[in-house]
Amino acid sequence: MNTHPPAKLLPVFLFNAAYMAAAVAGAIVQGNREFIFYIVVMLVLIGVMGIVHSRVRLTTGLLWAFSVWGLAHMAGGLCPLPAGWPYDGDHAVLYSLWLIPERLKYDQVVHAYGFGVTTLLCWHILRNALRQPDGGALRPTFGMLVLCAAAGMGFGALNEVIEFIAVLTIPNTNVGGYENTGWDLVANLVGTIIGALIIRSRT
Repeated sequence: MNTHPPAKLLPVFLFNAAYMAAAVAGAIVQGNREFIFYIVVMLVLIGVMGIVHSRVRLTTGLLWAFSVWGLAHMAGGLCPLPAGWPYDGDHAVLYSLWLIPERLKYDQVVHAYGFGVTTLLCWHILRNALRQPDGGALRPTFGMLVLCAAAGMGFGALNEVIEFIAVLTIPNTNVGGYENTGWDLVANLVGTIIGALIIRSRT
């Protein structure tokens, strides 16, 4: 994918601004302290992505992929489920929705998608930072793919640390218990493997 001049990124900026504004309004109206915390984290992450982009020029595709992940995350915690829809836990929100009853939750799909995209980001940064001895572009060898997938898993573990902080500081969160954390990590692993396979198939 090719990078684009800043003017081409205006739709990405407006997309992120729109769903973040909606998330702030929704969290305030609902009195959702947990998601006010996550909104602050999201704003920090958006700022970090801006810095990363200024250094390594992320592709428009990657920026859109992360933007969609942000939207999915905000919607997951703030969109209530219609009555009668199956969900896990005490909070009837999109994150708790069973896509396949007792087998697959919306939350797990978002985890797999997000850390799959993070694996693609790690490859993009690694490829731009390193060169082959002959000056050619870095190839996605098995070792390089394992490194990118491991980095994606590391960022996934950092996400669990952030969720743990939320549990310790905010009452009545929708984070879930030990089993939920375990399944989140499994979903992260699946996402990073898929991300690695996409890198291998496209380069």
